[in-house]
Amino acid sequence: MLDTTTFVGLDVHARSIKAVSLDVMTGEVRAATFGYDAGAVAEWVRSVDPGARCVYESGVTGFDLQKRLSGLGVDCVVGAVSKMIKPSADRRRKNDRNDAEFLARMLSVGNVVEVWVPDDECEAARDLTRALEDARDDLSRSKQRLSKFLLRHGLVFDERTPTGRRKGNWTRAHWSWIESIRFAEGADNDALAYYVDAVRRAAEEKARLEGLVEAEARKPRWRKRVDSLRCLKGVDTASAADLVFEAGEFSRFRNARSFAAWVGLTPSEHSSGESDRRGAITKAGNKHLRKTLVEAAWHYLTCSGC
Repeated sequence: MLDTTTFVGLDVHARSIKAVSLDVMTGEVRAATFGYDAGAVAEWVRSVDPGARCVYESGVTGFDLQKRLSGLGVDCVVGAVSKMIKPSADRRRKNDRNDAEFLARMLSVGNVVEVWVPDDECEAARDLTRALEDARDDLSRSKQRLSKFLLRHGLVFDERTPTGRRKGNWTRAHWSWIESIRFAEGADNDALAYYVDAVRRAAEEKARLEGLVEAEARKPRWRKRVDSLRCLKGVDTASAADLVFEAGEFSRFRNARSFAAWVGLTPSEHSSGESDRRGAITKAGNKHLRKTLVEAAWHYLTCSGC
């Protein structure tokens, strides 16, 4: 039996919120528009029905509104947008009011897959590891720009060891070679200095964030699980922290299969009748964590001395 007969759909944007309430007993529908103000939304919901249940779709607005409404005593959940089954006829009738009413109706019939909402500490830890991933991407892009700038000028690092093996890029020898480069045009030298400085600053930021992630992973809440995952070959502290911070609580997954589905590592399938076809992984899940696991798998294959 339902605890309430009133359901509220919220179409949330950066600066506005459209709310639509549905009373399943009377069929009455009410609508209201707010700025991004949890207090105003909570007051309106209580005026409609103090026991109303609210929902909005997961997306770029994150969990902030859910946490604020919950703090104000309003029952609010976040629905997985990837699990919303929307009628094809509604594609030509999209507006904020229709979207909010659709959410209210889906919640009323129990057709909303709720997203697990992390607490503030867990979300902050997630943000830190994602910032580290951004720093890694920035460093990779900076190195790419520098190497391609030099390539456009016909400069390629090709020093070799006494045994004939080519020395790697971004080693001490490689940096010494870059620092020895001088162009005839001053503008080229200025551009080179910029690219070199960008790589070094990105490397410093990456190292700083790695230290912050390791410090976070040593906190009592995370340390035991991080240390346990580090026992796996190919998983370092940063990767283990990624797994722990993103999952939050592994106990919320029924089994390994459900965890793999959440990450998007399960095979895709297009089977019907006697036809049984499976393909590549779905990639329908946590992109950040999926990348971490794939990289750990490659480290497992190549890390012979680990």
